Amino acid sequence: MALNTPIQASSADILKMAMIEIDKKFSELNLKSKMLLQIHDELVFDLAPGEENLIEVFKNIMEEASNLKVRLVASYGIGKDWYLAK
Repeated sequence: MALNTPIQASSADILKMAMIEIDKKFSELNLKSKMLLQIHDELVFDLAPGEENLIEVFKNIMEEASNLKVRLVASYGIGKDWYLAK
């Protein structure tokens, strides 16, 4: 537990920084899509038709949310519900 807690806390902080930047992008582009949920280290979006290209934008924001020496890699899934997207 002593080893895992700092890692989980740092991960949560990085995800929150990414969420702030993603929210700014929503406002900047006046998007119809919505960021619905945060579940641990995952974000769930409802993408409006025609805004599917945002997946790569959000992925890049998440990967660049911190200034770590190691590169962060974000992955995504697409589906009509969270189960199918995994």
